[in-house]
Amino acid sequence: MSRFVDREEELALLEAAWHRPSAGLVVLYGRRRVGKSRLLQEFLRGKDGFHVLFEDTSQRLQLDDLRARLADHLEDDFLRRTPLGEWRDLFAYLAKTLPRRRRLCIALDEFSYAVKNDRTLVPALQHFWDSFLSRTRVLLVLSGSLLGLMTDEVLASSSPLYGRRTRDILLRPLRFADAGAFLRMPRADRLKVYLTVGGVPEYLLKASGYRTAGAFLRAEFFGRHGYFLREPHFVLSQEFRDVRTYFAIVQAIATGATHPAEIANAVGIQGREIYPYLENLIRLEIVARETPAWGSRKRGTYLLRDAVFDSWFNLVYPRRERIEAGDSPVDVQAVDRLLGKRFEWFVRTEGLRAVLPEFEVVGPWWHAGEEIDFVAWNAKTRDVLLGECKWGNRVDADAIVRGLQRKAEVVDRPTGSRTHYAVVAGSFRRGSPNALLIRREDMLKALDRR
Repeated sequence: MSRFVDREEELALLEAAWHRPSAGLVVLYGRRRVGKSRLLQEFLRGKDGFHVLFEDTSQRLQLDDLRARLADHLEDDFLRRTPLGEWRDLFAYLAKTLPRRRRLCIALDEFSYAVKNDRTLVPALQHFWDSFLSRTRVLLVLSGSLLGLMTDEVLASSSPLYGRRTRDILLRPLRFADAGAFLRMPRADRLKVYLTVGGVPEYLLKASGYRTAGAFLRAEFFGRHGYFLREPHFVLSQEFRDVRTYFAIVQAIATGATHPAEIANAVGIQGREIYPYLENLIRLEIVARETPAWGSRKRGTYLLRDAVFDSWFNLVYPRRERIEAGDSPVDVQAVDRLLGKRFEWFVRTEGLRAVLPEFEVVGPWWHAGEEIDFVAWNAKTRDVLLGECKWGNRVDADAIVRGLQRKAEVVDRPTGSRTHYAVVAGSFRRGSPNALLIRREDMLKALDRR
């Protein structure tokens, strides 16, 4: 079994649900490979309960799998020998035989696959919950990876289960400090892997077999049998029917289209039609929308939030024919461009708060062709911090700060605030007396100490 890392908060929520005196209905959801099954296995350790993993197969096989697991755990020979045709038949049988006072956990993993194959499952489960299960001491956990389906069929106000869940848990990818626990690499290489694949445990496990980030990228992104060669296709096909349109949208954003009109034009659809697609991609956390710090919410731009999608469209897609032919060396320049872009996001979302916890990152800033990588704000002292991120080494901080000072003249800041400057880089060949200089390695050390 793979190493279990972090997830203390999610485990505590499940434990709290387990110790309720009454029945509980917990919805656990998150993207594929993020560690939901592993979390459930860890939670069930030492408890009266079991875990069923639904495969993406027929309704009959899914029902038989659950029936067999229930029969084994409850030691029910009649249930083991009796085939059932519908979900409601199984629930009706359980309502007659399941002990009301027994503390039991039933974890239905990849529940979204079962719902996808038979939409009568959710209303049947709702009736089972209302008429019987809610009056027992059973903890029912519904876990799923198809985020659109879990949202619409289980969590939404239109779902028959709406108002019945006692807890919902969105399991997100790991942060850098916890993700690094999977990797036996120098800290700098751990960051490169993290910027490339994010904090998804399954991806980190794949990287854990390598001693350097370069070896990992060479084999798994630039190798003809690489793990990530078709991963975005698989993820999109799991979630959407209109895979071509979603693929084209993500490709457009990856190649520089950031405004809705630009994206729609690149895809070949009407401007207003793009918004539902973008909202779905945001819901899956593949895409993010950013607005300028202290600027109008209407001026938002779109970027790829998911590291693997960003990496794939920048590293694999442009040279996929050579990769599949086994004739594609690592494109060092493309990797560096990708890491530089991902590093800006990393500093805004994780890195800066580790070295400057008194500041809250407001976001990037842009106006009339001018850009600042991050704007941070200390509400207590009314200090504003304007900063730039550079992936490279031997950076001329003084030149960068002069540029920041020029841009600061048109940044709309809170009244009475004081402005400071910061530069984050691998190393510096020239400093600046007017700015805080943050080495990338020092930022990573601060994250490791948290």
